[in-house]
Amino acid sequence: MTTQHPMHRTLMIVFLLCGLSGCSSWWGASAYQPPHVRLLKVEAVKIRLLQQDLRLYFEIDNPNDTRLLVRSLRYTVELDGMPLIDDKVSDWFFVAGNSHEVLVVPVRTNLWRYAKPIAQRLKHRDRPIPYRLEGKLKTGLLFRDSVRIGFNGEILPADSMTEYPR
Repeated sequence: MTTQHPMHRTLMIVFLLCGLSGCSSWWGASAYQPPHVRLLKVEAVKIRLLQQDLRLYFEIDNPNDTRLLVRSLRYTVELDGMPLIDDKVSDWFFVAGNSHEVLVVPVRTNLWRYAKPIAQRLKHRDRPIPYRLEGKLKTGLLFRDSVRIGFNGEILPADSMTEYPR
């Protein structure tokens, strides 16, 4: 009887491993696609000399069939190499399957130390100013995931500045 006990244990381990390998393919890891995040627009709410109030509009696109829980968004925005914003949003919300949500983030900055280089760049209204968005989107509750965000773009000052009559 002592020889059957190790054989029984070996068979149980083999069946358990076969069952687990079936479960790993059942979850469909290859079917999951990470969400996409992009910066839609930057809205100037109130611009003062020492403080600028802005709203950032992020679009979070869920290409999967199941809804997506977003736990936080950590991001940095650089304007022509100058750090503009470094912040974190900890609002929890869901993005339905095969859809997108727009996340509006109020931001308060102080660009006083960069006033001279920014003013120099704004003098040439026809030259684009490069910006960089980097960050990390944290998703999921039970099966947590982090998605890295990286996006480069250009802002044309002539498009974002309004001239007022004198």
